[in-house]
Order: sequence, then structure tokens, then C-alpha cells
Amino acid sequence: MPANNYEEQQDTPNLAFHPFNVLLMLSLVSLGALFITLTAAFMYARIQNQMPPIKLPNLFIVNTLILLGSSGAMFWAKRAYLKDDTQQYQYALITTIVLSLLFMASQFIAWKQMFSNNIFIDSSLSASYLYVISGLHFAHVIGGLPFLGVFLWKAYKHMKEPVSVLVYFSDPEKRLKLRLLTIYWHFLDALWIYLVIFLYLNYLIQ
Repeated sequence: MPANNYEEQQDTPNLAFHPFNVLLMLSLVSLGALFITLTAAFMYARIQNQMPPIKLPNLFIVNTLILLGSSGAMFWAKRAYLKDDTQQYQYALITTIVLSLLFMASQFIAWKQMFSNNIFIDSSLSASYLYVISGLHFAHVIGGLPFLGVFLWKAYKHMKEPVSVLVYFSDPEKRLKLRLLTIYWHFLDALWIYLVIFLYLNYLIQ
């Protein structure tokens, strides 16, 4: 059996209806529906009330690149886990956390730039939607950080000697949780790209 096929089978055990798996899928569907509803309501309200568009700070594009980097780091962590590469796995988790914190700091600066242009959450309906949409996404990034922190803490706690490393990497539940966290992180990345494209197109369509 080829090694790659073996890795895929190890990575995706027959746990399609595992409670964690079902819970994540339901959460992602709900989250996606929430943001689609918000963006549709935003567009409808803007057309109905003929609201002027708001130009996004360029940092929104920078933040997209940062999130792409964090998503890539999560993929790196997953591959390192499958290869039983302790050091690379730890480095990848640290990189994901650092990039996520960088995204949060950069998003605060982007909002501050909007404040300096007198665009506040109560300035207009357009501004309200923009802050709510970007703020909700920001909150879900924060929500994922504790899980990353737990993975990193366990990686350092249990990866000190060959036996503990072997036990850690052979645990199917840990593999499943890492897979689900990776899916969640990729979803947040894709969601942010959708939101940025939507908001920029909303600005261009006068």
C-alpha cells in the first residue's frame, strides 16, 4: 500500500458521524448561513436606503494574506503530525498562533484607521454592518485560539521522550481533533476572503 494512501486512511478514520465531526459541520453550516444572511441584508438595506458605500482600509487585504499564512501553517501542522515530526509540528502550531495574533492586531489598526476617518459603528447603516460583519469574524478567530493553545501545550507536555511521542501521534482522537481544527481554520480563511471580496465589490458598485 502506498505511503500516501496509508496516511490518508490514518488521517480520515471512519469517524464521519463522530459527535465532534457532526458538531463542527453543524457549526460551520450555521456560521456560513449567518454571514450570507448578514451580507444579503447589508446589500438589501443599502439598495433600499441608497446608502453610500464605505471604502475599506488596505489593511483588510493585508489581513487576508495573514490569514492565508495562518491557514497554510495549520496545513503544515497537519502534515507534520502525519509524519510524526515533533519539531515541525510544534513550529507549525506556534506559527499559526503568531499569525492569528498578528491578524487581530492588524484588524484593530484597520478599525482605528476607520475611526480616524470618522467612520464609527453608529455613523451609518453601512458602517454598522461593516463593523458587525468584521467583528463577528474577529470573534470566531478569538474563539479558535484557545484550542490552538491547548494543542501547543499538549505538544510540549507529551512530546518529551520517544514513548510519549509515539502515544501522542498514534492517538486517533487527537488526529481527529487536529483535522477538525484545521477545517475550522480553513473555513475562517475562506469566509474572510468572501467578506473582503463582497465589501470591496460593494464599494465599487456605486
